[in-house]
Amino acid sequence: MAWKTLDDMDLDGMVVLTRVDINVPVENGQVTDDTRIQRILPTIRDILDAGGKPVLLAHFGRPKGQRVPDMSLSVVRPALEAALGCPVKFAEDCIGGPAKKAVAGLEKGDVLLLENTRFHEGETKNDGGFAASLAALGNVYCNDAFSAAHRAHASTAGLAHLLPACAGRLMQAELSALEAALGDPERPVVAVVGGAKVSTKLDLLGNLVKRVDHLVIGGGMANTFLAARGIEIGTSLAEHDMADTAREILEKADAAGCEIILPSDVVVAREFAAGAAHETVAVDACPADAMILDAGPETVARITAVFETARTLIWNGPLGAFEIEPFDAATNAAAKAAAELSAAGRLTSVAGGGDTVAALNKADAAKDFTYISTAGGAFLEWMEGKELPGVAALGD
Repeated sequence: MAWKTLDDMDLDGMVVLTRVDINVPVENGQVTDDTRIQRILPTIRDILDAGGKPVLLAHFGRPKGQRVPDMSLSVVRPALEAALGCPVKFAEDCIGGPAKKAVAGLEKGDVLLLENTRFHEGETKNDGGFAASLAALGNVYCNDAFSAAHRAHASTAGLAHLLPACAGRLMQAELSALEAALGDPERPVVAVVGGAKVSTKLDLLGNLVKRVDHLVIGGGMANTFLAARGIEIGTSLAEHDMADTAREILEKADAAGCEIILPSDVVVAREFAAGAAHETVAVDACPADAMILDAGPETVARITAVFETARTLIWNGPLGAFEIEPFDAATNAAAKAAAELSAAGRLTSVAGGGDTVAALNKADAAKDFTYISTAGGAFLEWMEGKELPGVAALGD
C-alpha cells in the first residue's frame, strides 16, 4: 500500500495534528511504564526539526463519550515532558474554544497535548462533524498510532480524509516490519503461534497456513491439536470442542504446503506451580493425571532447526506456561535462538502481542529481534489479513 511519511510533507510552520497512543498504565497519579511515550518521541522531534508544531491527539481509557476526570490525559503530561525534555502545553478539550485558543498560541518549538478524544462520543463513532472539528485545528494529519489503527475512529481514520495525511515514524516502522514479514517476505517463512486457546486465533491460523512455510503451534493451543489427533493429553488445558476446527486447519495447511510443527515431547506436571515436580515424556506418553505445561527439548531442537533454514520469522504467543519456572524453558530457548540468528543478520524476526513481548523480554531476547510490536490488537488483525481502517485511510 502506498502511504506518505513525514519526509513527503512540507511541515514548516504547519500545525501537525499527530495521533499518538499514550494510553499508558498509571498508578497513584504516576505513569508506571512509559514505553509507549518513548516510542512516539522520534515523530514529535522530527516534526519539530522540520519547523512543524505538533498537536497530540490521543485517547486514555474508555470514558464512553463522557468527561471522566480520572481519564484526563493531564496525568500523562509530566511523563511526556520528562521524556521530551521540554514543556508540553495542555488544552482542556480536543475541540472548541480551549483547543482553538491553545493552537493559536503555538510557536515553533512548542508541543501541545489535547484532552482525551474519547471524552466525545463522536470519536468512537467516527462522526464526520467531530472529525471536521478536529481537522479545523490543523494543516496536516500524522497518524503515529498503529496500535489504534484497527479502530475506525474520527482521530484514527476520519481525519485522514480531511487533511493531507502521512504516517509517523512509529507507524512507518510498524508497517515496514509487517510488510517485510507477511506482505513480501524473504522465504522460507516460519510463524510461531502460542497461547491458551485456538478459538481466539482461528482467523490468524487460517491466514498463516496460506502464507508461511512452517507454522509452530505451542502453548495450550498445541494441546487442542494433539487431542484432535487422538493423542491423550491427561488433564492439560485444551478446547476439546474445537477438535474438528483443529483438523480443518491441519488439512488446509497440508493443502497449502505449510508444515505444522507440534510438540514431539512435552514437559508434564501434576500441578501448575513454580518449581513443581515435573518430567519430560514423549508426546504420546502424558500420564492421565498430569498436564502438559511446556514443550520438551526434542521439540525445541526441531523448532530451532527450522529457524536455521528460515529467512523470516513471525512470533505471537509463548510455547508453554512461560510465567512460571521451569515451564518457560522452551520459550526461552527458542527465543534466544531466534534472537541470535537475527543479531547475525540471518533472520528477519517480527514479534507482537502482550504475552509475546513479556515472554521475549523474560528470555532477554527482545532486544535482538528485528522488530517488536507493542500494538496488540492491531498487530493480530494485520496478521489475520484484515484491513485496518487507520492504515487504509492513509492510502486513500
